[in-house]
Formats: sequence, C-alpha cells, structure tokens
Amino acid sequence: MADNELGTFLRTCREAVAPAEVGLPSGTRRRTPGLRRSELATLAGISAEYLTRLEQGRDRNPSPSVLGALSDALRLTMDERLLLRRLAKASGHDAVLCAGATAPSYAVRATVRALLDRLEPTPAVLVNRVGDILAHTEGYSRLAAPLGILDADRPNVVRHLFTDPRARAAYPDWDRVADDQMARFRQGAPLADPQVAALIDELTVTAGAPFADRMAAAPAPPRREGDDLMIHPEAGALRLTHEVLALPDADAQTILVHLPADDATATALDRLNGRTPGALRAVSG
Repeated sequence: MADNELGTFLRTCREAVAPAEVGLPSGTRRRTPGLRRSELATLAGISAEYLTRLEQGRDRNPSPSVLGALSDALRLTMDERLLLRRLAKASGHDAVLCAGATAPSYAVRATVRALLDRLEPTPAVLVNRVGDILAHTEGYSRLAAPLGILDADRPNVVRHLFTDPRARAAYPDWDRVADDQMARFRQGAPLADPQVAALIDELTVTAGAPFADRMAAAPAPPRREGDDLMIHPEAGALRLTHEVLALPDADAQTILVHLPADDATATALDRLNGRTPGALRAVSG
C-alpha cells in the first residue's frame, strides 16, 4: 500500500478536473493538467498551503467538513466520495467510536410490532435516532421499495434522502423535504452521541454541501403540518402528509406515518396495496 494514498488520490482528482468544468478560464500557461492547487483551495474554502500539506502527506487528518468541501469542488461521484472518506480514515482520521457508548437501539418491542400491524395498510416505518429503519408496515414497503429506500442491508432514511439520486427524483421540492428531515434528525439525535457523530461525518463527505450546510445552519423545529408531493415510479403523483409518533425515551425510536392528503392519493395508495379504493381516507386540516 502506498504511503500517501490520500494525497495521491486528491492530486489525481484535481488534475482530472478541467478549469472550464468549474467555471474557470483555461488559460495558456498551465504546466500541469487540471486545476491548480490555489484554484481548488479557493473552490473548497481552504488555504492552498493546507491543500499542499494534504497532497504531500504532511497532514493526514482532514476534518469531515474539509473532505466534503473537496468532494464538492472536485465533483466527485458517490463511489469517489466513499473512497476519499476511506482513505482519510486509513491515513489517520479518527473515526473510532467510544467503546462504552450506548449504540442505537435495534430491538423492536412486541407491542410496537403489534401497533404497526394495526396501522396496515397505511405506510408507517419505525426508525431509531440515527434514522435506521427497524420495522415497517407492508404499506410502507410498497410505497418505499420502488424508491430504493429498502435496498441497503441496513436501510437509513437520512442516508437515502441525501445520497440516493432516486430520492431527489421522487420529490420535486426536495429541498423542503431535506430541511424537514434534517430538523427531525437534529431534534432527536444528540451530537455528542458517537453513533450520530459517525453518521454526520459520513454524510458530510458522501452527500457534501446539501447535508453539511444544513448541519451548519441554526437548528429549526420540524414542520408540524403541511404535505409533500412525491412522484412515485408506480403510483404516480402522491400528496402525502405525515405524523410522527415518539416512543418512550429509553427506546429512542419514532414511528413515521405517511397519510394521503387528498382523495386521489388515497385511491392510488389503495391500488398500490392491491386493495379496493376506500381502505385509506384522505386527511385534511
């Protein structure tokens, strides 16, 4: 393994970006291909000296915010962002979690499963404090599976919304949905929790500015009312409202229930579930 894989990767990516791709003049006196260090540093909001130290391996501990800014400036793909994060951790970035910390709960009480059963065919999902999906109704599976939310071995609603292109395609007003998701995440997930910190570090790099900027902004309470338009690949346009049911503090889990906001959505969800229209009713007010 090379001694400075992180620096080599950053330099290779920098040299692969044409100035015109980021709105800079190409010029005629460039000794190397791609961006100059000073140009990349400006785009990423860091000093050219610091970028030089990173590329030369003299600094091996870039923060998640620096990695995210560099990923955005270099226009890295998701796979490249994941690789950059792995190289940073391997080169010395401290991502070790506190051994004595309490991990997010993955246990689902029998009474909670019974409650989810009673909510059928309504789309409802149980998540822990970092957004990992623990259980859900069949109605949620039929709504969410075509969007790719359940593809991962351990599905996570926050990670999916910020890193999966299918999430952006599903929500015409993605920014509003992302603002609300972040508000719920920050409200229920203490920053001092090492599991929360690990997810924040990960998404700061893999999702870049859309996530990092929201984390840097002042906290805001989640919306208590309103609905969101979803363009579903099988059911078409759906207008959904939601209700959040918080379980006791010891569980650190919540149930998110998606409800049809109009009659057309209620009918579409019934058809998606293979039911005669009328099983679900629109919620208003």
